[in-house]
Amino acid sequence: MKRRVVVTGLGTINPTGNSVAESWANVKKSKIGIGEITFFDTTDYKVKVAAEVKDFDPASKLDKKELRHMSRFTQLALYAAEEAIEDAGLCKAEDGSYSFDTPVSEISADRCGVIVSSGIGGLDDIEKQNTRAKEKGYNFVSPFFVPMAISNMAAARIAISHGFKGMCTCPVTACAGGSNAIGDSFFRIRDGYEDVMICGGTESSITPLGIAGFQNMKALSDTVDPKRASIPFDKDRNGFVMGEGSGILVLEEYEHAVKRGAHIYAEIVGYGSNCDAYHITSPSPEGKGGAACMQLAIKDAGISETDIDYINAHGTSTSLNDKYETAAIKTVFGDHAKDLYVSSTKSMTGHLLGGAGGVEAVFSVKALEDGFVPATAGLQETEPEMDLNYVPEKGIEVDLKYVLSNSLGFGGHNACLIFKKYEA
Repeated sequence: MKRRVVVTGLGTINPTGNSVAESWANVKKSKIGIGEITFFDTTDYKVKVAAEVKDFDPASKLDKKELRHMSRFTQLALYAAEEAIEDAGLCKAEDGSYSFDTPVSEISADRCGVIVSSGIGGLDDIEKQNTRAKEKGYNFVSPFFVPMAISNMAAARIAISHGFKGMCTCPVTACAGGSNAIGDSFFRIRDGYEDVMICGGTESSITPLGIAGFQNMKALSDTVDPKRASIPFDKDRNGFVMGEGSGILVLEEYEHAVKRGAHIYAEIVGYGSNCDAYHITSPSPEGKGGAACMQLAIKDAGISETDIDYINAHGTSTSLNDKYETAAIKTVFGDHAKDLYVSSTKSMTGHLLGGAGGVEAVFSVKALEDGFVPATAGLQETEPEMDLNYVPEKGIEVDLKYVLSNSLGFGGHNACLIFKKYEA
C-alpha cells in the first residue's frame, strides 16, 4: 500500500522576498521582483535587467566561517532550508532553541534525506577562479573551488548541517530540476525508503558569463522596463528574465507527521516526469511532451483532469514555451481548460532555472492553503490562440482543491507535481 505524503515545512528566498511570509505577501500583491542588474557592469550587454535577491544576509542564519567556502547557490539553498526545517519543527532542541548543529530529533537520521536541484551550480565561483588562474597562475586557484562549484553541494551541505543520512542527491535537469527533486522525494517517502525529505531547488546564475550565454542564444528578454520584461503569455513577450533564489519543502509521511503533531500545509499526490526527446532547447511541437507529463501526474494522483483547479504554469515569457504550454493544457484538459486558472509566477520572480520548481511549489502550496490564485503580473494582451484564463495583473481568491505545477526544461526534461488541499 502506498503511503500518504504531506508538506510540513516551507522555506524560500527569491526576488519577491527573503522568507515565505514576505515572498507570498508580495506575490499576492503582484509585486514584481525584477530590476536593473547590480551584480556586474552591463555596459556591453543587450540584457539590462534580472531578478536579483535583495538584502541577502546569509550570516544571519548560517555559520560565518563556512560561508567563505560556499558558492551563492549553496548559501541560498541552506538559507531556505533553515526556514523550512525550522518551520517543520524537525530540529528544535528541548529548550526551543534552534542552531546549526542541533542533532536530529524525533526521527532516525537514516530515515531523512535531501534532494535539492541546481541546474548550473557555482557559476559565480567558476568565473572567479578562472579569472584568478589567468591573472595569478593556476597554483592560486582555491583548494575549495571544486566543492564550492559542483551542483550537488547544496544538497550535501543541508545533509551535513543537520546529520540527515538518507538519500542525498541532486537532479540536474535544467528548468525541471526543482520539481524533479520534489517528485523524486515524494516517491522515496511513498515507497517507504525515507520518512522525511528536504527537497527543492536553488540557482544563482546572474553572472557575466551566465547572462552572456543566455543572451547570445536569444533566450533572454532585452526589454529594459522591469514591468514589461517577464510577461508570460503576453503577445509582446520576447524572452525570459534570469532570476535567482531557492525554494525548499519538507515532505513527510502522513502518519509520522500526525504522530508528532506537525502542521500540515497540503498533501502531494501526483508526479509525472518524462522527456520530449526532441531538441536541446526547443519544446516539442504543440507541447506534446509537456502534455504527456501532465497526464502522467494526473494518472499517478488517481484523479481526473476535471479535478485540477489551478495550474502554476512553467510560463517563461518565451515565444515557443508559452505557446506550446497553452496547447499542451488544451490537449490534456479539453473543454475543462476554459474553466482552469493558469498563471505564471515567473512574471514576478523571473526564471530561477533549477530553482524554479522549488519556489513555484512553495507558491502552489500557499495557494491551496490560502485559497488564492496568484496573478500573471504585467500580462496585458494575448495572442488569439492563447485564450486561457491566465489571471492577468491581479490574483484572485478562490477555493482550490488540486493544484498542478509545471516545469519544462532545456533538453526536453519535463516534471509535473500535483498538490491537494489537506484533509485529515
